Amino acid sequence: MISIRCPHCHVGLKVDEKKIPAHIETFSCPNCKEPIAVSVVTQKLHAGDAETIILQLPTDSPEVGRLRVIQNQFTMPQIIHLSEGVNVIGRKSSTTDNPTAIETGDKLMSRNHIVIEIKKDQKGQYKHYLSDNKSKNRTLYNSNYIESGEIVVLKNKDEIQIGQTRVIFEE
Repeated sequence: MISIRCPHCHVGLKVDEKKIPAHIETFSCPNCKEPIAVSVVTQKLHAGDAETIILQLPTDSPEVGRLRVIQNQFTMPQIIHLSEGVNVIGRKSSTTDNPTAIETGDKLMSRNHIVIEIKKDQKGQYKHYLSDNKSKNRTLYNSNYIESGEIVVLKNKDEIQIGQTRVIFEE
């Protein structure tokens, strides 16, 4: 448990850093609802970095894309970091330790709703392949349903809707 002060409204907060998922870049202040930055660092911060909270060391696999989760009535804003290989994205469950799970109360989102497979092409550039993972409530990609067995190549700023939750893909 660490004590922090919101840089916006200056209210004192107690944060259990062990309960904040690795993929979170910000969380909202419960008082003023403004975002508070969370930073992953391996070195000590300088005195001028007082508004950033250090929570944990980075993982072994480098980020090769991310999903920005858009806040709604069920879901707080989040960043889901993607890594090379298969990334299964869906609703977080207490029984699994999936680093790409979304913390949400959105019951229309399956626990394993979509798959984003990331591979390097012949030029060494990463390609991001999106497919619906046989979800009960289907997946919208840029306002169009992804059909069973269909695979789409993601581009920067593409919008994906899983359940009632929207996410924006960022390269």
